[in-house]
Amino acid sequence: MSAITQQSATSGQIKQINRFASDAVEKVLTELGLDNPGAQRVIEHGDDFAEAIRTAAITSLKDLSVTDKFKNEEVKSNYTYPKEYKGPKPINDQIKAIAKIFGLDPSHALEFAKTLPELPNGAEGWFAIPSVDALAAKHFPEVTDPIQKYCQAVQLVHTNIADSRSFYNYREGQITPAQLRVHARTAHALDLIAETQKGDILIVAAQLGMRHRGKSVRRAREVFVANEFGLGSLAVGSIVLTHPKRLVRWEELDMDCSGDEFSPEAAGGFSRSSCFGFSDGGVGFGARFVGGPLYFFGSVSGFLSQ
Repeated sequence: MSAITQQSATSGQIKQINRFASDAVEKVLTELGLDNPGAQRVIEHGDDFAEAIRTAAITSLKDLSVTDKFKNEEVKSNYTYPKEYKGPKPINDQIKAIAKIFGLDPSHALEFAKTLPELPNGAEGWFAIPSVDALAAKHFPEVTDPIQKYCQAVQLVHTNIADSRSFYNYREGQITPAQLRVHARTAHALDLIAETQKGDILIVAAQLGMRHRGKSVRRAREVFVANEFGLGSLAVGSIVLTHPKRLVRWEELDMDCSGDEFSPEAAGGFSRSSCFGFSDGGVGFGARFVGGPLYFFGSVSGFLSQ
């Protein structure tokens, strides 16, 4: 999927799909040859019949509307979050934690949190993450290049993780503008969020990997719904800081940062993306090939409110 602002289905398309569904039900009724008592029993259980049709329609529409691109880059996975992780912490607690860790002003985020919109479909909850510009203004105001700002912000997150627990950076020295950048879809989505949230800390609806477990990063990107985007290592690392129990054991689902693009050789070929996982008793940071599905990884993604 190419753009976070992808156009919705037209009324004509919706009518045509409705016609397909109506014709299919009519054909089934004709072929089945229900007698009068049988038809009456269906009518008496109309709600159950409607729910069965709805369930079948959702399954079919989800399957048929998704691109086949990179479809072979999916593997079966039964990996889940560790039992120690109980889900998103209260959003006010997250905001205050991010403010304390990075020395940021929580006031705008706390005010925004009072009237959060309905949680978008697919999201597991609300998560607080620092604004790149706010981190730059506070910690490295001399930096003006947006990509350099992002890289230094990621390094700052790494430093704070390392201060709180064992941390292994398998890309030490490679968090540079030549090797790490934000995916265009993610950059656009975060710009849209920042337009309505003017403070140092942003509140993002997100899921932490289950939705895309077993998919390669580029397959996950292909099947993102219209308002979905990958989260990068700044956001995911910040979530790891506020939710340390998300990464605590080997037998758990680790986290692909599908909002990042990473070049292993600093030669312009951004064939990888960042990732976080449990490693040697602590947190590990690395980068994986975007076309390599693993059963113990899932892409972390955010959602715009609709």
